[in-house]
Amino acid sequence: MAERMVGKQAPRFEMEAVLPNKEFGKVSLEENMKEDKWTVLFFYPMDFTFVCPTEITAMSDRYDEFEDLDAEVIGVSTDTIHTHKAWINTSRDDNGLGELAYPLAADTNHVVSKDYGVLIEDEGIALRGLFIINPEGELQYQTVFHNNIGRDVDETLRVLQALQTGGLCPANWKPGQETL
Repeated sequence: MAERMVGKQAPRFEMEAVLPNKEFGKVSLEENMKEDKWTVLFFYPMDFTFVCPTEITAMSDRYDEFEDLDAEVIGVSTDTIHTHKAWINTSRDDNGLGELAYPLAADTNHVVSKDYGVLIEDEGIALRGLFIINPEGELQYQTVFHNNIGRDVDETLRVLQALQTGGLCPANWKPGQETL
């Protein structure tokens, strides 16, 4: 049986990544916590696929909004940093990513995907999972769904803003509206 993660400390991670400047580096939850940042961690199945670039570039195009909310975005797949870099170096017109405003991390040993419960073990790829972690390292929100469906950036931003109110947000709450 699956164990509840929301409301508990998020699994800590450190992964190799391609940074926005296209250099190799590392990303970690601990670093975001030290900087008092929220973490929006999302998993996707594979580089050079069809749905993935639409959501990865959509998140990048709206990165300033995440930054304004003191949130760091990290994309993760089980591909290597070299595959990530090749995909970033491929133009959007050619099904690539082009410039990205946030890092793409490589979970090549599948540890982080497994820790977050999104690994499809027999395929060695991740489901589409999205996790929002507060600056204290507590997992506040998670959603995991079929790989045929891309994420909605508006909804991710809405949920992040709702969590940051610290209040009770009713159904269909939008930023700027009253909380309960």
